[in-house]
Amino acid sequence: MDHFSSAIEIVRTLMPDVPIAANRPHLAKRAANWFVNNFGGQVLYAVKANPSPWVLEALWSGGIRHFDVASLNEIIQVRSQFTDAILAFMHPVKNRNAIHKAYFEHGCRIFSIDSDAELNKVLAATDNAKDLTLMIRLSVSNSSASLPLDNKFGVSERDAIELLRRARSVTREDLGICFHVGSQCMDPSAYVAAMDLAKNIIHKASVVIDIIDVGGGFPVNYRGMTPPDMSLYMAAIAEKFETMPVLENCELWCEPGRALVAEATSIITRVELRKGNVLFINDGAYGNLFDATHVRWPFEVKHLRIGDPSSSTFSTFKIFGPTCDSIDALETEYFLPSDIMEGDYIEFQMLGAYGVTMATKFNGFGETIEVIADDAPHVSMYSVQAPTQPTHKSKQRAEKYDQQ
Repeated sequence: MDHFSSAIEIVRTLMPDVPIAANRPHLAKRAANWFVNNFGGQVLYAVKANPSPWVLEALWSGGIRHFDVASLNEIIQVRSQFTDAILAFMHPVKNRNAIHKAYFEHGCRIFSIDSDAELNKVLAATDNAKDLTLMIRLSVSNSSASLPLDNKFGVSERDAIELLRRARSVTREDLGICFHVGSQCMDPSAYVAAMDLAKNIIHKASVVIDIIDVGGGFPVNYRGMTPPDMSLYMAAIAEKFETMPVLENCELWCEPGRALVAEATSIITRVELRKGNVLFINDGAYGNLFDATHVRWPFEVKHLRIGDPSSSTFSTFKIFGPTCDSIDALETEYFLPSDIMEGDYIEFQMLGAYGVTMATKFNGFGETIEVIADDAPHVSMYSVQAPTQPTHKSKQRAEKYDQQ
């Protein structure tokens, strides 16, 4: 990919007809390094957020060695880049063939389940392997999440007890509990509440738990969404972990996706037409702006123009994408210079997660040019802080998995 100092240099040099993904690997590496140094356990990158090879490379250089994969294709991609990566197949519903190939061809030993049926499937597809690490996914509250994810996966408290007991009986390796508090979680106490639920289930099941996985959901500083400092999430999780009814060598895991890569890409779009206070741009709901349309989240924008400076006054604009589908529209109105016109560019920031990975070719659109930008144009969640040392419980198991 070509390198540029900033978004405006990209526009001046390329004058692009199609959207540009301005990728910033140094910001993904910074986020990875922060998590590795401040989370008291293993950090698994949720590959679905952005599986681009440059993203995986940046996170690896930032210290990530564990990957939360949800499909055989994600497994193949990560394994092809990093032969030593630890793969965790964390999708609670998996294809039998994918399980078989993950285990026998790609060395995956970690599988998430939330039902007896899925446990039976994993055992059958791995020929009743005894070296599996089984992660029981709980259903937990998503009330603090900007995007709840609690209506599809997760075993209830009542059913989790028997599932844990059965899983414990069929593996000689590790047994863990995992959950997801929802995407863009705005309250650190949500993790505490989920860990309390896990604590009660462990007491009732009376089984040895080797791993507590608090999942993802760590927030990003989107426009209009100012989450608590990330260090507060780390502190709340670490403090609660010390009260869990587990052995001293129990491992603590997390699975950030959005939080690791959102800051690392912005999308540069071109204005194709203005009708009053309505703008038509060359990207939208079927392209890189999925979250801005379907999820209805606002994003910080920056006006880019070659030549004369823009107006100092601002107006509210409705924005439509390029396809002929009328639902191709950004739900949030945006404040932009009053004299914005055809040929100007708009940079949508913080789209490193669920941006290019969501794009389709619908209506013949969807082409995106990817480049590298060396700047850091927005406020980061990752200010320089003294690293938090891993808790006593997490150190031994961290060393074990690092050696695998």
